[in-house]
Amino acid sequence: MTVLSIIRDCLDALLHPSARYDALTRARHRAFMAPRLLGSLAAFAAFPVYLAMRGAPSAVEVAAFAWLIAPIMLSWFLSRTGRYEGAHVLSSLALAGLIMAVAITTGGIESFAAVWLVVVPLEAALSASRRVAAFASLLALSCAGVLILVGQLGWLPVEPSAAQRGVLMAFGVASATLYAAGLAFGAESLARTSVALLSREEERYHLLARNMSDVISRHQRNGAVQFISPAAEAMLGLSVTQLHGHGLFDRVHVADRPAYLTALSDAARGEVRSVEFRLRREPAGTERGQVDFIWVEMRCRPLDQDQGRDGAREAEVVAVMRDVTDRKHSEQALDKARNAAEAADAAKTRFLATMSHELRTPLNAIIGFSEMIAQEQTLMLGAAQRKEYAQLINDSGQHLLSVVNGILDMSKMESGNFEIASEPFAPRASLLHCCNLLALKARENGVDLVTDAAQDLPVMTGDPRAFKQIVLNLVANAIKFTERGGQVSVSAAVTGSQLTLRISDTGVGIAPDDLKRIGAPFFQAGKTYQRRHEGTGLGLSIVKSLVALHLGELTVQSRVGEGTAVTVKLPLVYTPPQTKPVESKVTTLTPVLRQEPHKELREESHEQLNDQRHDQPAPVKKSA
Repeated sequence: MTVLSIIRDCLDALLHPSARYDALTRARHRAFMAPRLLGSLAAFAAFPVYLAMRGAPSAVEVAAFAWLIAPIMLSWFLSRTGRYEGAHVLSSLALAGLIMAVAITTGGIESFAAVWLVVVPLEAALSASRRVAAFASLLALSCAGVLILVGQLGWLPVEPSAAQRGVLMAFGVASATLYAAGLAFGAESLARTSVALLSREEERYHLLARNMSDVISRHQRNGAVQFISPAAEAMLGLSVTQLHGHGLFDRVHVADRPAYLTALSDAARGEVRSVEFRLRREPAGTERGQVDFIWVEMRCRPLDQDQGRDGAREAEVVAVMRDVTDRKHSEQALDKARNAAEAADAAKTRFLATMSHELRTPLNAIIGFSEMIAQEQTLMLGAAQRKEYAQLINDSGQHLLSVVNGILDMSKMESGNFEIASEPFAPRASLLHCCNLLALKARENGVDLVTDAAQDLPVMTGDPRAFKQIVLNLVANAIKFTERGGQVSVSAAVTGSQLTLRISDTGVGIAPDDLKRIGAPFFQAGKTYQRRHEGTGLGLSIVKSLVALHLGELTVQSRVGEGTAVTVKLPLVYTPPQTKPVESKVTTLTPVLRQEPHKELREESHEQLNDQRHDQPAPVKKSA
C-alpha cells in the first residue's frame, strides 16, 4: 500500500456522506481538503524551526501562524456539512483576511502579501461555481482597494527597508506562485477526473444503446429527429443518419402520421403519451421491391430541461420505440378466433332456425294428411282424395329425406369421410339428364333453360353421382333465382385436360359482400325478411365441397340485378390424392369454414337437389 493510497483512504473517511456516492463530487471534496490539511500540518511542523531561526516572533507573526488553523476548520466544516460552495466562500474570506493582515503591516499595496490577492479568485475557480468565483473576484478587488486607500491616508506603519522589502517580495511571489501551481495541479486533476468519468459514462451509455432492442430517440416538437439510438438499424434496416430530421417521419405509414405527430405534440406540452403506428422497414437484398411494415409502440414524454437557464429553447421530446409486430399478430389472431367463435355460434343459431322451418313444414303435412286418411270413414274421403293425400305425404317425406341427406353429405364432407366412387361415365348424358329433370320446373317458373353440350365430349373418370349433384344444385338454384321471362344457360366444353361447366342466369344476382361468403354451410344471401325462396343454404356448399374433392376449381361471378355465372372445372381423369385435400382451388370464394364472419343475408344461397329426384316421372324436354 502506497503513501498516496493511505492519504486517499484517510481523506475518504473524512468526506461527508453526500459526497461518497458520486465520483466527481468525491474528487472535488478531496481536492479541497487535501492541500489545506497538508499545508496547515506542514506550517505547524515548520513553526518550531522558524522559532529556532528567528527567535521570539512578533505579534504579527504569531497571528499569521495562528491563522493557519483556519484551513483545518474549513475542512472540518466541509466534512460535517457537505456544503462545497459555502466552504469555498469561507476559504476565500479566510485567505483574504490573512493577506490583508500581513499586507497592512508590511507596506500595504506594495507589500509582498498583496500578490496573494491574485490567488483568491484562482482558488475559488475550483468550486465550479460562477457565484463563488464572482464573489472571490469582488473580494480580491475590494481588498486591493482598501490597501490603496490605507496607503493614501498614511495609516500604514513604518515601511520595511529596501533590503527587507526585496526579500519579502521574492518570498511573496515565490509562495504565491507555488500555491497557484498547486491550484493548477488540483484543477488539472479535477479535469482529468471529469474527463475519465465522462468517458466512462459515455461508454456505459453506448453499451446500453448498442445492446438495447428498444429504440431511443430525441425529437423536436414537429417530429424531426435529433438523435436516435443504433437499435434503429436492426429494426428498420437503415443507418441512423438516414433517420435524422424527417427521415423517420417519411417511413411512418400515411394513415398513422396524424397519430404520430399528435403524440409528439402532446408530449412537448408536458404530457406523457403512448401511440402505436406502422413503420416501413427496408427490405433485405432478396426482398427488394416488397413493402414491409412493422408495428411499433412509441412512448414519448417531455425532455427535462433547465427552463431557468434556457427558457427560450423549444420544447423537445424523448421517445422509446419498441417492435410490437408479434403482439399485433397475436391480437389479430385472437380477434379472428373470437370472430370465428361468434360466427360458429351464429351458424348454429341459423342452422337451428332453418332446420326448424324446413323440417316442421313437411312434418305438419305428413301428420295432417295421415290423420285425414286415418279418419276417411268419418270424413267420407274418396279414392281420388286418398290418392292425392298419399302423394302429398310422399312428397313431404321426399323433401325431408332430401334435407336430411344434404345435412349428412355436408357433415361427411367437412369431417373428411365422404368418399369419391370414381368410375368412367359420359358427362354429356349426365348433363342432359339433369337438365331434363329440371325442365318442368323451369317451364313452371317461366324460365327458358338452354343447354349447349358438344356431341364429342369425351368420357371422364369421376363420381357420376357427385357430378349429377353438382349440376342439379347449380341449375336448380339458377332457375329458382331467375325471374319469369329470364334465361338459364348450361354449357359444357373441354379445355385442355379439364371439363368446363358454365351455368349462367339473368336472375337477381348476388351482392359483393355476400359473394365472399357464398359456399359457407347454411349461408343464404340476402336478408331473411327479403328472401322469397325457401332453402337450407347447403346447396352451393355441397357443390363447392364436391368440386374440391374432385380437385377441381369453382368460380362465381355475379352482379346485382344482372345475373350470376358459375364456372366449374373438373379434371377429365380423376386421380385420388395420397392425402385428402384440405382446401379447394376457389378464385372468388373464401375457404369453407364454419367460422365465417356473421353478416345479415341479402339473397338466398343455392339449395340442394338430391338424386332422389331420379324417382320422379319420366324426363320432360327442356324448353326452347
